[in-house]
Amino acid sequence: MATKFSDLINSDVPTLVDFYAEWCGPCKQMKPILESVKNTVKDQARILKIDVDKNPQLAASFNIQGVPTLLLFKSGEVKWRQSGVVSSQQLNSTLAKFISNA
Repeated sequence: MATKFSDLINSDVPTLVDFYAEWCGPCKQMKPILESVKNTVKDQARILKIDVDKNPQLAASFNIQGVPTLLLFKSGEVKWRQSGVVSSQQLNSTLAKFISNA
């Protein structure tokens, strides 16, 4: 059974959502950055990619104006939001603030 988006963002695991589009150049730059971050945080955080062209209602519900836009959720709340290309260092340090050391 597929896990629902709402279940993922409402969990205690920090979930970084990348709203992107296939035609977007900066979005393509984010791909290796996100892969690097995923290798760093492993299973302490989750990274999702949402194609805004395939999920327009979801993008609209979070007021996504441009891509790429990254949102970090924890327990259903948006804890951080950034549009444009973000470095892996910035993403790692942002995620580290929300990864529980329990």
